[in-house]
Amino acid sequence: MNSNTKTGELLWIYPPENKEWQAQIVKEFSIHPITAQVLVSRGFSSLDQIHSYLYGQLPDLIDPYLFADMDKAVDRVCSAIQKGEGILIYGDNDVDGMTGTALLTDFLTYIGASVFYYVPNRTSLRQSLIIDALNYAKQNHCKLLITVDCGITAAKEIEQVVEQGVDVIVTDHHEPTDKIPHTLATLNPKLLINSYPNRHLTGVGVAFKLAHALTNHLASKKNTRKIDLKRYLDLVALGTIADMGSLLGENRILVRYGLKQLRKTRRIGLTKLFTICGLDTGDITAADVASKIAPRLNSLGRIADPRKGIELLLIRDDKAAEALAKELDLYNIERQKIDQTVSDDVDRYIKANPEILNDKAIVLSSDKWHPGVIAIVTTRISKQYNRPTIIIAIENGVGKGSARTIREFPLLPSLKSTSDILINFGGHDFAAGLTIKEDQIEEFKKRFKESANATLQGDDMLTKLNLDAKADFNELTFDLMESLALLEPYGNENPAPVLYCDATQAWPPKVISKSHLKLYLEQERMLEGVGFGMADKAPFLRRRNLPLSVAFTPHINRFQNKISIQLLIRDFKIKS
Repeated sequence: MNSNTKTGELLWIYPPENKEWQAQIVKEFSIHPITAQVLVSRGFSSLDQIHSYLYGQLPDLIDPYLFADMDKAVDRVCSAIQKGEGILIYGDNDVDGMTGTALLTDFLTYIGASVFYYVPNRTSLRQSLIIDALNYAKQNHCKLLITVDCGITAAKEIEQVVEQGVDVIVTDHHEPTDKIPHTLATLNPKLLINSYPNRHLTGVGVAFKLAHALTNHLASKKNTRKIDLKRYLDLVALGTIADMGSLLGENRILVRYGLKQLRKTRRIGLTKLFTICGLDTGDITAADVASKIAPRLNSLGRIADPRKGIELLLIRDDKAAEALAKELDLYNIERQKIDQTVSDDVDRYIKANPEILNDKAIVLSSDKWHPGVIAIVTTRISKQYNRPTIIIAIENGVGKGSARTIREFPLLPSLKSTSDILINFGGHDFAAGLTIKEDQIEEFKKRFKESANATLQGDDMLTKLNLDAKADFNELTFDLMESLALLEPYGNENPAPVLYCDATQAWPPKVISKSHLKLYLEQERMLEGVGFGMADKAPFLRRRNLPLSVAFTPHINRFQNKISIQLLIRDFKIKS
């Protein structure tokens, strides 16, 4: 058994080297050579590109009027305000949809609109979602419906809404999969005919762009109250991080400033939620949003009422906010229990049927699984086995599926090729959802797996670890940590740097909290490393002075008023 097999079969991808370019970056930006190497490794090819990445500011945000239909959307919203018409914001039921809905509700109310919001329950069938909102719109005399984070795949449903005398503006960021809805305006950076240069905006990002354009329009009239768009950036950061939006380019600016706003947010519901999460408001990071805040909000869309999430984001009453935050926490605990039950069942099934892994895609279905948690389970299984994965929860003869995949196999082409047996599907190339009649599931499984088997090669199934730079222990200083901080916030497309070196294990590791490893690593100095979820690898590390190659992310550990540099172990190899 080779060391790769022992340590999880990660394929290390070593960084490219260009000493001349690295030296140029160091000279131009006065940054640490290791930070410069990270930029080399990640493909930055010009000083202007690096400057925009490191020092992009709010004035560098892209003109919202580069959306082809933005002028029509702005005119129609202004017309609705002038006529006193109700505006219904119709949002998706995940954090991206909740934050975008809250943003437009808050913003439009501030500029004088009569605003209502509607978020569907996850148990609704997708093809009926927007129709569900039509009666609500009529009851509240809404002549304008604005979608947030949805709508681009709902051409037939939107046609019915328009036939009832309600104008529709679609704001969405999902890939169009068929006919584009016939709307008054469609704001989506992924439209084929689109001049907006940032394809990676999330749903809340597109909603913010509509608010940005309206602000510019109203400012040109010079007869309106001052609008501070920065106060909405906390919601943009929250939704963008939760939806795994790329943290490069314009999104990076929005999230970096949005995190600053989040740390001083006046949204009392969020501050109560931070307290429940055990977070210090002034130090909130993108990782905190992804691991603690977003799951609690998402739990509503998965097993409860997502409207409570928007209520939390907009609430102004202290006691009500505290009660609602506690309620979210309870829902999250319940969601975790359901998630664990489904996860255990899926794991048992794969273990009992190992032939499943002979195919290069995993497609599973059951009427015992809660549809609200399958996205979480699908993500874990896809990462664990590094292959396209679809998990379908069946209810009343209809399956709701969640799909996740690897870089080498984009989902949408394969889903389009099976659209004749799907009720509906939508999403992105790397995360999508679908609905299907129960009697078509077996045929779908067969065709999807055939597509993956024909496309993927053997090496595609290996999980890859991209290394950014070699760094010996004597280079791991607080100066380096300060320099690496320029690369934050970390997230999708901008992960925390992974460094590597050779080191000796001074003495065997400790297992902590049953599932993690604490390593004691030595070069000329000794550093502690923590390998989360690596306790099963302890048997391979039982002897002292064991030579290792280690891949790690350095971080600053604060414990009992002591500050030290600690290594988050990403992988290791035992040197022969």
